[in-house]
Amino acid sequence: MKKGEQLVSAEGIHVQWSGRLILEGVDLSVTAGEIVTLIGPNGAGKTTLVRIVLGLLRPDRGSVWQRPKLRIGYMPQRLQLSENMPLTVRRFLRLIPRVHLSGFDKVIREMGITHLLDNPMQSLSGGEHQRVLLARALMRAPDLLVLDEPVQGVDVAGQAELYRHIGRIRDFYGCGVLMVSHDLHLVMATTDQVMCINHHVCCVGHPESVSQHPAYLELFGRPVDDGLAFYTHRHDHICDEHDAVTEVGSGYVDG
Repeated sequence: MKKGEQLVSAEGIHVQWSGRLILEGVDLSVTAGEIVTLIGPNGAGKTTLVRIVLGLLRPDRGSVWQRPKLRIGYMPQRLQLSENMPLTVRRFLRLIPRVHLSGFDKVIREMGITHLLDNPMQSLSGGEHQRVLLARALMRAPDLLVLDEPVQGVDVAGQAELYRHIGRIRDFYGCGVLMVSHDLHLVMATTDQVMCINHHVCCVGHPESVSQHPAYLELFGRPVDDGLAFYTHRHDHICDEHDAVTEVGSGYVDG
């Protein structure tokens, strides 16, 4: 797999459920070695788009292409397990088919979860839980890593560390990463491309690192290069609460 090789693409994705528009004319592509982050408000259609890319949903219109024999690792927002189901971390990770012992040991060392293997899944903290889910997504050495809200339930310090680790994974494996976030302002500094959607594509571009930003310092108390940055995105239109579009001048800045 060569850096820059296209892994997956979606064109003109349109989805409507019960008369409600979910996605309209959305295009997306991810290449090897690239991190693409989808941002937008809750209900914007981000998870629906991811499920379409994964082949779990079929759009009403539009097309999806995947590179032949593409290996995909998927990390859901959070896994809900019954308190009455005794399941250790080791057993949970062993449920993945076609994973050799060498690959298993390598991933758990990389993710720093060796000490958690005999713990019940239900006893894990938010950060530990997400690390285990990320380890599961890596078990088959994916070409494309898909992460749906990977910092769900993780405290602020843990979010910064998890984002940094995702960047290291991309560098080590050379895989493409498609990541979802609900936050319109706080995204990974290492993200190569940010796509803001609100049922349609509002804007696409590179994130802008903001050094010494007061809001960032208030949240993290350390430099921007610790792994997060504010993304300022420019629209050529305004979306109101009903998703009506009003054209504006090129100087308009949202956020």
